[in-house]
Amino acid sequence: MLTCFTRDVGPALGDCELTHAPRQSVDVEKARTQHAAYEDALRALGAHVERLSPAPRAPDGVFVEDTALVLPEVAVILRPGAPSRRPETKSVAKALGAFRELRTVRSPGTIDGGDVLRVKMKLFVGRSSRTNADGIDQLSTVVAEFGYQVFPVGIRECLHLKSAVTQIGPNLLLVNRDWLLDFPFGDMEMIDVDPDEPAAANALMINGTAIYPDNFPATAERMRRSGVRLAAVDVSEIQKAEGGVTCCCIPLW
Repeated sequence: MLTCFTRDVGPALGDCELTHAPRQSVDVEKARTQHAAYEDALRALGAHVERLSPAPRAPDGVFVEDTALVLPEVAVILRPGAPSRRPETKSVAKALGAFRELRTVRSPGTIDGGDVLRVKMKLFVGRSSRTNADGIDQLSTVVAEFGYQVFPVGIRECLHLKSAVTQIGPNLLLVNRDWLLDFPFGDMEMIDVDPDEPAAANALMINGTAIYPDNFPATAERMRRSGVRLAAVDVSEIQKAEGGVTCCCIPLW
């Protein structure tokens, strides 16, 4: 069974790190309600949800994706680009160590999990304000042992690579091409986000269904017309913290 590691919304979510989004007032209780509904959506699609220990002093602690990359062969504990986020990795390493051999990205490398898009044996890694060349090199060395190739991808005007592109089918990507400086995705098929919904490229595939924000209706319709099954969730408060649906869990297949 698929296990998804999550962490509850902390009381300081409104003090989160922001790179491109303007700071807005965050309703923490509403964010917790939305996050609980997100976890319910994971369960409804057949996932077991395992909550990590609370991190009340970590404003971004709910965004667990950035702390680790889990592959079938190994779990890589990452080193987030924002210094305030680095203490979050300790509890993640403790949890994942029961399931995988652990490797670690070390200083001066930085890499956020939101910058890593896995497509079969290829890892596309965003060159962002949170992920540097040393972090990409360290990850490449680790995963090469297991047959994976790493392809750096330049991005602009967005926080992470997976703000601009996510996988929504075996050979299908959801993409905002305007936020990509490189396009190394070969012959994969694409669904472009609606021009009026530039932030709509972040979807989370769980057992053949895309968990997807409910505030991008035009892009959602494009996905449906292409045969993608959707499970809509309200993550409006999470989005204020520059987060998306992939950010809030670490899938362990």
